[in-house]
Order: sequence, then C-alpha cells, then structure tokens
Amino acid sequence: MKYRAMAVGTDGVRVMMESALTARDRVGVQDFVLLENHTSEVAFIENLRKRFKENLIYTYIGSVLVSVNPYKELEIYTKQHMERYRGVNFYEVSPHIYAVSDNAYRAMRTERRDQCIMIAGESGAGKTEASKKVLQYYAVTCPASDHVQTVKDRLLQSNPVLEAFGNAKTLRNDNSSRFGKYMDIQFDFKGAPIGGQILNYLLEKSRVVHQSHGERNFHIFYQLIEGGEEDLLRRLGLERNTQQYQYLVKGNCPKVSSINDRSDWKVVRKALSVIGFSDDDVEELLNIIASVLHLGNVQFGAEDGGNAWIAAETQIKYMSRLIGVDVAVLREALTHKKIIAKGEELMSPLNQEQAAAARDALSKAVYGRTFTWLVNKINDSLAFKDDSRLTSKNASVIGLLDIYGFEVFQNNSFEQFCINYCNEKLQQLFIELTLKSEQEEYESEGITWEPVQYFNNKIICDLVEEKFKGIISILDEECLRPGDATDITFLEKLEETLGGHAHFVTHKLADGKTRKVMGREDFRLLHYAGEVNYNVNGFLDKNNDLLFRNLKEVMCMSENKILVQCFDREELTDKKRPETTATQFKNSLAKLMEILMSKEPSYVRCIKPNDAKQSGRFDEVLIRHQVKYLGLMENLRVRRAGFAYRRRYEVFLQRYKSLCPETWPSWNGRLVDGVSTLVKHLGYKPEEYKLGRSKIFIRFPKTLFATEDALEVRKHSIATKLQAGWRGYSQKTKYRKLRNSAIAIQAWWRGILARRRAQRRRQAADTIRKFVKGFIYRHQPRCPENEYFLDYVRYSFLMKLHRSLPKSVLDKSWPTPPPALAEASELLRKMCMQNMVWKYCKSISPEWKHQMEQKMVASEIFKDKKDNYPQSVPKLFVGTRLNGEDINPKVLQTLGNEKMKYAVPVTKYDRKGYKARTRQLLLTGSSAIIVEEAKMKQRIDYNALKGISVSSLSDGIFVLHVPCEDNKQKGDVVLQSDHVIETLTKLAICADKINSININQGSITFTGGPGKEGIIDFIAGSDLIINKAKNGHLSVTAPRLNSR
Repeated sequence: MKYRAMAVGTDGVRVMMESALTARDRVGVQDFVLLENHTSEVAFIENLRKRFKENLIYTYIGSVLVSVNPYKELEIYTKQHMERYRGVNFYEVSPHIYAVSDNAYRAMRTERRDQCIMIAGESGAGKTEASKKVLQYYAVTCPASDHVQTVKDRLLQSNPVLEAFGNAKTLRNDNSSRFGKYMDIQFDFKGAPIGGQILNYLLEKSRVVHQSHGERNFHIFYQLIEGGEEDLLRRLGLERNTQQYQYLVKGNCPKVSSINDRSDWKVVRKALSVIGFSDDDVEELLNIIASVLHLGNVQFGAEDGGNAWIAAETQIKYMSRLIGVDVAVLREALTHKKIIAKGEELMSPLNQEQAAAARDALSKAVYGRTFTWLVNKINDSLAFKDDSRLTSKNASVIGLLDIYGFEVFQNNSFEQFCINYCNEKLQQLFIELTLKSEQEEYESEGITWEPVQYFNNKIICDLVEEKFKGIISILDEECLRPGDATDITFLEKLEETLGGHAHFVTHKLADGKTRKVMGREDFRLLHYAGEVNYNVNGFLDKNNDLLFRNLKEVMCMSENKILVQCFDREELTDKKRPETTATQFKNSLAKLMEILMSKEPSYVRCIKPNDAKQSGRFDEVLIRHQVKYLGLMENLRVRRAGFAYRRRYEVFLQRYKSLCPETWPSWNGRLVDGVSTLVKHLGYKPEEYKLGRSKIFIRFPKTLFATEDALEVRKHSIATKLQAGWRGYSQKTKYRKLRNSAIAIQAWWRGILARRRAQRRRQAADTIRKFVKGFIYRHQPRCPENEYFLDYVRYSFLMKLHRSLPKSVLDKSWPTPPPALAEASELLRKMCMQNMVWKYCKSISPEWKHQMEQKMVASEIFKDKKDNYPQSVPKLFVGTRLNGEDINPKVLQTLGNEKMKYAVPVTKYDRKGYKARTRQLLLTGSSAIIVEEAKMKQRIDYNALKGISVSSLSDGIFVLHVPCEDNKQKGDVVLQSDHVIETLTKLAICADKINSININQGSITFTGGPGKEGIIDFIAGSDLIINKAKNGHLSVTAPRLNSR
C-alpha cells in the first residue's frame, strides 16, 4: 500500500515535489493557483514582483506559463537545466519554459496528438527568445542521428537568418519581430525531429523605406555594411558607412549598444551555410540587399514640364549590374509607367513625387518577395524527404507560434491595425480554448462549479472582419471602387457604416473630451487590450500595395535567379486583380486559427516589466495593463474553480488499469464503473475528483502525478515479468542450438587456424632469412644471396616515386634514391622534367602566347603601380578597339600601305582650355596617329616620342611627351582612354618604349607649346570627375579601387 500512502499524504507529496527545488523557489508561490487570495489582482502582481526581484521569471497558472522578461542573461538555460526538466512531471520542478516544452513533447509521444506552444505578449516581452529556448531544448534533448542532427542544426540556425531579414530595432524592442512566424516541427515515431515548416505573416515592408525616429531598418542592412568583407562591399558598390544610404538614416539610429552587427554578420553567414544555401544563392541574395540600398539612393529631379529624371547615374548603374538588368530599361521604368488603353500600350512619364513613390514601391516589393523566397528556401532545407517512413500513424507535430504582440505607438498606421487585429484573433482563440471551452465542458459533463465572467472579444473581431460591414471589407471596397478614392473618403465610409458601434470612435463621432486627443484623420478602436487611435493616411496605398506593370516587367527580365522566382511572368498576363493586403492577411489568419484549433495547446504568456528595457525595474502600471489584456486573472479564476486534469473514461482506464488488480488486464463492465473501482483502489478522496458523463475530473495536479509515479513503478514490474518469461524461453532454445553448432564449427575451425598459422610462420621465416642475408651482402655485386633484398629496395623506391611524381614544372621535389639507383634516378628525373615541359609548351597556342607576352609587358609596367591594373588582369587584350567601318576611309587611304596595328577611341584635352574632344588613336609600325573624323590631326613618330606619363589612380588619362623643338609638334598630347592599360601596353610594344612609361602620383607636368607648361592634378575620390580647376590646372578625380 505504498502508493496509497503517497496519494493521501499531502505533506509527503509536497516534500517530494519540493525536494528538487532550491530555497529561492519558495519566494512567492510558483503556481498562481496556490495564491490564498486568487481573485485579487494586487496579490497576483505582488507575487510576480517577489519572484521577479529574485530572478525567478517563470510562474504557472495551472499549465499556463507566465514569463517576465529579465532584460539580462540568466544562468538557467544550460544543458544541466535541460536534463533537470527532461522527462519530469510538470509540477515536480520549478516553473520553466523547458517544463512546458517537455510537457508538450511527452504529450505528443504518449497521446499521439499534435501539440502547439502559443507564445503571446506585446513587443519586447521576450516572445522571440522564448521560442528560441524551446527549439534549443528539443535540439539538445531529442534522440539524435546524423540526419536528425542536421535537422536540429537547421532548425536552430533558421532563427538568426529570419531575425536578420525580419527583425528590427523599434522604440520598444531592440530585436522586434516585424513579421509573424508559425513553425511546425515534425517528429518521427521515435520522437526525433525529422523536418519542419515555417509560415510567415505580414512582413512590415514599409520599414524598408521609412523608419520612425529612434528605430532602424531590418538588421541585415547594418550587418552587411558593418560586417561585410572589403572585397564583398567593393563588389556590391557599398561603403562601410550607414549614413550614406537614405533607407538607413531616417530613424537616426545607426548604432545600438545591445547589438553587435559585425559579429551577427558572421553568425548569419554561418547559418546560411548550415541551412544549405550555396555560394551562388548567398551571392544572389546579397546582390538584392545591396540593390535595395542603391535604389534608395536614386534621386529624381524635375524637368521644366514637371517630368521626373534621374539626377545621378551611379546608383542605378550599380543596381542594374547587381540584378542583371539593362540600365536604360531600368531608368525608363523608374521614370515612366505603362498604361494599357484600348489594347495599346502607352508610356506615361511620372512627376518627381510619383517617381519617388514608384522607387519605394519597388524597394518594398523586392525585399518583401525576397523574404518570402528566403522562408520557402529554409522550408525546402527543413522538409522531410523520405515520405515512405512518414505516415499519419508514426509522425507527430509540435507547432510553435511566435507572432507580433499588441502594439500602441504615438502614430499607429495600417501595420499596427493588422498586428492588433491578429492579437484580437489570438485572444479570441485563447478565450475559446481556455475560458469558454472550460465552462462548456464542465456543463456538458454535468459537473457544477462557479461560473467565471469574462469579456468575449468576438464583437471586436467581427467589427474588423465581418463581411460587407467590417473595416477590412469597407477598406477593400474603397480600394476597388471607381472614382477618386482617398484615405479621407475611407474614413467617411467607416463613419457612415460603423457610426453606432460601441467599440468604434472617430473625431466626428466623439464627444468633446475625446476630440481633444484625436486627430481629424484618426479612428479609434476599443480593443480588448485598450483604446488605440489609428491614422488613416496611407491605408489605401498599403492595402493596395500596387507595383507599376513596367517595374514588374523589368524585374522579370532580371538575370538574378532569386528575383526571377520572386517575379513570375504569369503576373503580367493574369488580368485578375490580386487580393488586397488586408484580405490576404485575414485569410492567412483564418488558416492559422484552423491549424491552432487542430492541435492541443500549451500557453506561454510573456510580460514586459518596463518600457526602458532595464533589468530589475518593475513597472506596476504597465504590468497591470498586460495582466488585463492577456486575460490572466480570468484564467486563474477558471483554474482555481475547476479541475486541473480531465480525461475520457476509456483513455484514463486504458492508461492506469494496471494499477488495480480488478481492472487488470481488462475490464468488461461499464467504463464509469471501472474508473470508479480504479480510483477507490488508488485511495482518491471525494474532494479530489468528480465523475462526469464521459470523463473523470481530477482537481489537484499532485493527485495525478502521484498516480503517474505509481504507473511508472508498475510499468517496470510488468515489463520485468514479461521480459523474464520470454527471455528465459528464447535463450534456452537458442542456447541448445548454438551449443551443438559451436562444437562442430569449433573443431573444424581450429584445424584450419592451426594450419594457417603454421604456413604463415614458415613463409615469415623464409622472408626474414632472405632479408637478413640480403642486408649482409647488400654492398656486393648481385648474387643469389642479395638479389631478393636488392629487388625489394628497387621496387620500393620505384613505387614511392610513382606515388610522389612532381605535378608541375615548378615542383622540384624528388625522392632520395638508394645508392644502387642514383644514376637511374637522375635520368628518370630529367626525363620526367622534359616530358612536363614538352606537355606544357605543346598546350600553349600562338594566340595565347602572344596574349601572355602582352600581359607580361603590362605586368612589368603597371603591377603595384596603377590602381586599376588588377581589374585589367582577367580581361583579354583585343587586337583593336575600332573596326574598319569605325575609321574614316580617307584616313585609311592616307595611311596607304602602312599597316595599322591597333586602334582605340580616345578623348583629347586641349592644351589651353582643356576642352574634351573625341578622337581616335591609331598605332602603326612607326608612329602614333591622332585622328579627328577624316583628318589626321597629329602624327608622332616613335623615335620622337620622349616618354609617356600616366597617374597611379584608376583614371584613363595619359600624356604623350614630344620634343618642344620639333616644329611639326604643337606640344605634349593629353589623352584619355577607357582601356588605358591595354592602350599603353600596345603603344609601349609598338614604340619599344617599355621603360619610358612614367607612373606619377599627385600630378603630371606637360609642355603646352614653346615655353608653356601645363599641370594635371590627380585626386582620389568616389566618382570619376575631369574638369578645369580654379588654379588653371586640369583636375582629375578618380575612385581608388585597390589599396596599395
């Protein structure tokens, strides 16, 4: 009767339960159900305060976990803590997120029903961190294999990636989720995670183009700029300065003390690799992120007619290169919109304001669709591939809901409206699953109890989502109707339709006192969590979320593989108007509610202790507000008034029937009689349980856990008896067969082993004897005594040589030969080297040889001297930059038989005013000729060419120096070429002036005529600018591409 004593001995159970707790866990009560005054909100908050001051951030309300954000690291998430909660009954240890995780996991395993952990709370309350702890717990405690470990790693590493692309710093939270996330984790019949799927909801795309003061854009932008490698930033055209980008400066908050963008960048790059992103995927993804920043820097000017034009081409060129779109096409798409009228396509120019709006719409669309692609890509990596093992019978799911909390800002817009609508739906679900369903179940089972009054927020949900009369329906109708629909007409329509609703107020409908705190463009909703004013400005645009057709067409032309998937060409032919943002969100929420309703829920309610994000600070007013809108007091009253555990008779009897001799191994009577017999045998007191129509209700958790403990003990005894009987029989039978077989096999095998050992010994002795003799006679001429040893030495050397032959001409390694093979080794080495040299020479074509000779000359002249030389190395030199049709026939006629070796278009700068003039530079066997259309403006004989000067920067300016006493020459020639490395290399070879090219830093002095000198000043900058300076010099500003 040990179990019976345990069931009725309340003090003994409490001692057992508290034995695992530390003394600090007794500060306050760890389950609000145990509060003496459970109806007092003051007592509730005081208990929270006591535990919070002692860093006890978790408290239960029955099975609901209340978590208070400590705003600091606590040493309660180690592997030792995970093991402490693993497989332990819910109330046997102190409250913890691990206990909820383990309880849901064990319920999934034992009851074979899908579970869901719903994490709720306002922004900054710690929902995202709570979801991370749940994932970490499953990653550490669940069974593992190579495949399972991969899934665990990917589940964990999906968090930093999604946070980088979907989280941002807000006024309330430095790592606020700006999208909703629901994650399903799939488990096999062994309880090991084998896959997962993520659903995302309503990414706050408007944050890409605008942030309120004190807030930041999405983390990934700052991580890329602060943590990206220099080569990566240079390739993306980015500078390591967030202040250079318009999309990152509007919140005026580039740095956050709690965020290390540089280290977070490394974490994200590693996570992308673990999840399975290829290098190409990462490159394409970062190209898109960089292109959004460049797009934000595109500025528009206005022509005289009001049409927009792009003020600077640099940013749009970078963007076109990054996403693989023609510059001209992109430029036109940003400054025009395509109109289809009567089957004809017309391009209508945009004004400056419309162009800026189109730019921002494109930025939001590109980022939003890329985020959706990212989530789908992660889902692909998490998807369980072997469907043959995954069936409805052996697979289970635990859902994890981490979605934005209730938000109330100074200025609330469309995003806050959707977020708070989502929280209303979740609160409605919470009411249905925990309060309403609780009362209804008790009534249906015929159990009397004190009913709890609660606020049913269905009236608010209907106000938002009801067909034809709800706010979303009115908003969609206003977006779709013909005529001039504006945000103000939408507000007027709301006033007309919802004017008498108790939870809806506008400035026009409000009383005098309310009007003082409401704007004329605001409407107020009385949410379950309190009153919120929404400004209607931008509601229609954000709900439509339209993107001009020609911008979609440009994105469809992109060579970026991700954008091609994000912008489907079918969109261009689909004439059906897409659903509005609000309708899409409403439909996705309805599906989410269906998912959550199909699972057994567990609840985590997160509370933010203060708005300042300070550890140790407890703001009672703020916490009272959260306790109210989370419905915690109502939940406590239900738990205290009712029963902690209830199960159907058949389930209860099936699970615990082995604890009673009368019900084991089967009960043949009525189920209610069987359960009654069982609980009487277990010693339940009348106040500890009630029998309903189809279920048993147990009031105290301790009663249930005492029963569970007894079941665990009973399982072992039953299993032991079964195992003992079966093992005895099977082992005896197996032993007899094995013994007879072993005797026969042993005799036969021992003989074989003995013969093999004797043969090996003889062979070993002969081999050793030959080696000993051979070693003794190794220095004598070849004879029977040493021939085996010498052959082995030669064979060993040749095999070693075969394995370690040099791989290239530059490899001079060669094994050391034995003395007898020294001469042969040297001959083989020479033959090997000759063969490699012959193969290498044979593989070089005449064209490639000529190309390499030119590249060698270029390297000798410019390597480590000219800034843009590294960019020219991978580019092949061409024979000429001008074809025959590009050169005027009169010039060709003037050249006569003189063969033209190279021609390139150049820009010549006058010696006096430095005016740029388009010219052609022709190189022949004896001279360099400067041509203007049909005229040969100047011929410079190579013998008369004194030298060539060029700067060390990335510009294409160079000077040809000629003797000033030569009457044929007017002075030195200042030219510019887009292919300066190639041009000067060709000129140096033709003129044999390789050593006459001077690479200058700072400035170049040239002769402008008899007794006249000119100076060219070179300055490093961000863009190439050539103009005449105030001091009369030619000023050249060129970007520095490589640091030397």
